[in-house]
Amino acid sequence: MNQKERIDQLFEKGMLSREDLARLITERNEEDSQYLFEKARIRQQEHFGRDIYLRGLIEFSSYCRNDCFYCGLRRSNTKASRYHLTKEEILACAKQGHELGFRTIVLQSGEDLSYSDDDIADIVYSIKQAMPDTAVTLSIGEKTYEQYLRWYNAGADRYLLRHETADSEHYRLLHPRELSWENRKRCLYDLKKIGYQVGAGMMLEAPYQTVENIVEDLYFLKELQPHMIGTGPFIAHKDTPFRDMPSGGSELTIFMLGILRLMFPKVLLPATTALGTIDPHGREKGILAGANVIMPNLSPVSVRGKYLLYDGKISTGEEAAESIVRMTERVESIGYRVVQGRGDAPDVQIHQIT
Repeated sequence: MNQKERIDQLFEKGMLSREDLARLITERNEEDSQYLFEKARIRQQEHFGRDIYLRGLIEFSSYCRNDCFYCGLRRSNTKASRYHLTKEEILACAKQGHELGFRTIVLQSGEDLSYSDDDIADIVYSIKQAMPDTAVTLSIGEKTYEQYLRWYNAGADRYLLRHETADSEHYRLLHPRELSWENRKRCLYDLKKIGYQVGAGMMLEAPYQTVENIVEDLYFLKELQPHMIGTGPFIAHKDTPFRDMPSGGSELTIFMLGILRLMFPKVLLPATTALGTIDPHGREKGILAGANVIMPNLSPVSVRGKYLLYDGKISTGEEAAESIVRMTERVESIGYRVVQGRGDAPDVQIHQIT
């Protein structure tokens, strides 16, 4: 089977053997990539047209209890600038986003224990009460089933928790001993059981990653069937143990977006900030490879430069209104359109607060 035959089979059946997936990735070239992207755009436009959904990102705390080897927010990084946003500051950001047309708010932070479970529930509930047409997404790490349920009952609609890598040995090379692949997986299945729209995803070209690791990621995602898949390149941070590891590029990430679109035709697939950081036109290329979500930053300008998971992060100085205007223009320049609305995954039941 040659490369185009593999792409055709992926387009038709949504799956390949591990061997064929590995060959599709390792033997890729520019001609094959363009053929893959053409197929991915067909699937993308069958389910989403040329609509691109916006998520308003509020990075509300740069504190984290964890010590992941790749992350600039790791607790051992004494050079990191730390901050917490108050409930009032978070609500002000969310309301500004709503006025600008955002109908999904993403609350993201390190695993900051200074916010109690009730604090998070209160913030979620307050956003839903003030803006009932807005979906609230949480991205605050590994928690218990009871915590996830508490926040779902408060009104949270979605939860993002990238699995990073589905190989337990590789997971150990990226994380301290107290974190495990088994618990990460448990969290994702707990979230699905509760009823969240769930987002997973892997880090590409991470230290020690093999093609076999990436194939295992794809097979895990096929098992999990998430509603969202976020993937982007590893980018080194100068104040972490991986400071001297080579950062990834945009090419593999964009190729993988094409594969993910064919494997998961209805998935919400972001063109991530990391992709835009590593390549000035990365997000546009990502959309043309099958992505359909972008996440402008709604955090106060004063703190954006402090939430640095990796070096060189883009969009740390623009006002939200300016950011959305520029992003809309860039999306339109490649023949797509930014749309208002929650942008739920197709065929999902909208969460009602109980």
